[in-house]
Amino acid sequence: MSKHVCVDVGGTFTDAAVLDARGVVRVFKAPTTPHDWTEGIIGSLKTAAEYYQEEFSDFLASASVELGGHLTHGSTIASNAIVEKKTGKVGVLCTKGFRDVFLFREGPNKGPFDIEIAYPEPFVPRYLTLPVEERVNSEGGVETPLNEDDVRKAVETLKGYEVEALCVCFLWSTVNDSHEQRTAALIKELWPEVDVVLSSEVNPSDREYRRWVSAVMDASLRRLISTYVRTLNERLRACGFLGEIGMLNTSGGIISASEVVKKPLYSLDSGPSMAPVAGKVYAELEYKDKNAVVCDMGGTTFDVSCVINSHISVSREALIGDEIPGISRVSVHSIGAGGGSIAWVDNGGMIRVGPVSAGSMPGPACYNRGSDLPTVTDANLVLGYLNPNNFNDGKMELAPERSYRAIEEHIAKKLGINTLEAAYAIWATVNANMITAIKDITIWQGIDPRGYTMIAGGGACGLHAIPLAEGLEMQRLLIPRVAGGLSASGGVLSDTVWEDSSRSLTSTRNFDTESVNKTLKHLREESLDFFERNGIAEEDRQIEFYMEGRYPFQVWDLSIDITELLNNEQLFDEGGSLALEETFHREYERTFTIRSDSAVECVYWRVKAIGKNHAADLINTNPWPEDSPDDPLIPCGERKVYFKHWGWNEAVSTPIYTGFDLSRGHKIKGPAIIEEPTTTIVVLPEYTLRVTDAHNYLIEGLKQSRR
Repeated sequence: MSKHVCVDVGGTFTDAAVLDARGVVRVFKAPTTPHDWTEGIIGSLKTAAEYYQEEFSDFLASASVELGGHLTHGSTIASNAIVEKKTGKVGVLCTKGFRDVFLFREGPNKGPFDIEIAYPEPFVPRYLTLPVEERVNSEGGVETPLNEDDVRKAVETLKGYEVEALCVCFLWSTVNDSHEQRTAALIKELWPEVDVVLSSEVNPSDREYRRWVSAVMDASLRRLISTYVRTLNERLRACGFLGEIGMLNTSGGIISASEVVKKPLYSLDSGPSMAPVAGKVYAELEYKDKNAVVCDMGGTTFDVSCVINSHISVSREALIGDEIPGISRVSVHSIGAGGGSIAWVDNGGMIRVGPVSAGSMPGPACYNRGSDLPTVTDANLVLGYLNPNNFNDGKMELAPERSYRAIEEHIAKKLGINTLEAAYAIWATVNANMITAIKDITIWQGIDPRGYTMIAGGGACGLHAIPLAEGLEMQRLLIPRVAGGLSASGGVLSDTVWEDSSRSLTSTRNFDTESVNKTLKHLREESLDFFERNGIAEEDRQIEFYMEGRYPFQVWDLSIDITELLNNEQLFDEGGSLALEETFHREYERTFTIRSDSAVECVYWRVKAIGKNHAADLINTNPWPEDSPDDPLIPCGERKVYFKHWGWNEAVSTPIYTGFDLSRGHKIKGPAIIEEPTTTIVVLPEYTLRVTDAHNYLIEGLKQSRR
């Protein structure tokens, strides 16, 4: 029987989510293997095959498109390569006089008063950034012709430096790219085998730093990602997979491996971008709720994102390492607050958690792989929240004595408190860090989270979810049964998605309808071409258009959905700018609580081509019809658990339940622990958890934080 499968490579665990023939989504985990990512991928898939009692080759075949299934993959491999400076060596040809754009970036607009900040090195060293005489003005006119001798000299110099790719970054190439195109042609004559990337094609932004740095990032990832994708496909095919694996992208969707290789930049954070996809599906499945705050706490990071009126938030402002590539990406705010985040005491005697993580190797102290540093997972084990004999569905046995020793040595002794209190301090500190992260992407972005549903995912989030919702005064907390692999589940449920954008500057008070419609028509044709080359059926095609603009004299752009403002040919009618302006005013007021009556400067036009997946329609919301809330609810055991802030100064006996024993309609009164194969849920005292009709976990009526 066919299966829909997605594998998400995280910093600590590699998750495989499987939507099987019964319509049930299940999650399986294997340790991430940084020395060879494919080992962890194949390990998680083999774990899934064992569960279904299938030969590995048969399991992989059932996930092949040829047999009605699909297999997709997301990761942070591209992001990690950039952050860790393990990308390919790139040479740059830039406009003469602008050799230091990578060094100066956008000026000191981030932390301008922090005199102790270490100034980061440019993404491309100066010796690999060579000037070329040429100049195009902002209107597209040629001020200085391209000096082709400069191009030839630069190529020969960079060839001597043995760069892997060349990137052409000229000023105002978004308006007139003739110089970049001619330079690319010259490079191919001089050095046919080298990859050539043009800034005007990767990210057509007027802001030269963002356009240039995104282009060199893309160039630096070409060999890494193409080699990785080729190797992964070869190994999967050798094991029985048919066809080509689908790749997740930064837009929150799936594209073919060949598309990713063309623009590897758009694979940045492809794994985390799937969590809001899953959150959106489950919020609408349970409550028809179109607004959600989605939290994903794994072993290395805590990721938070938002779904607003059924739209997943996107942004061009997200950092990757020290850079802002300025591409449209699912807006995911990440901090170093995962289960493997290391706890420490600073020189002022204050406890800190993260951002450094123990990762999968050596992992937390309790993994017994050589580390003696305390982590959040160690704290949860000492508090009694985790079962040392049933971690990762019993596939890993934890060593609690190592957790006790690590916390006592590195935290308790330094703070002059006992080990239980030290573990609780770690737990409370990481909760405070995560609440701050959620506020950064909600309250400080004009979003009141109190009216939103919190979707808690990730292997560790169920241990912390209630205090997070309390801290935001949210009233509804939903923990999907697949929470342990929320991002991987989102990859199973996501559509095929491709995005492109183009610049066409105009104002709503002097709207250039002809120019804008020409841009929209071009973007639509590009979308149709994408559908054709990826075999998307006519009935599954959907095209959405967005405008990114601003009020006059402002710096930052705001994106609005303009799909409903266009006519049947997806173009603007005469006078359409009035509706566009009012839509922008409303969105600006929703975001910043104020509005202006001034004209709107329209800068970028973006298209999203969507090939509907329909996997979400296959989810069986009632897979176990024989279940009944009247069945006797008997704990599978109990253990000592520490709940300090209820005034209990020692661990108390707490009932333990397994997820498989719970039926829809069952209610669990706290304190209690629920153990799922890939996650654990702590039901704090004074709370009641209910199993929903779709077999997820719901807590409502949360109280204001007492921490």
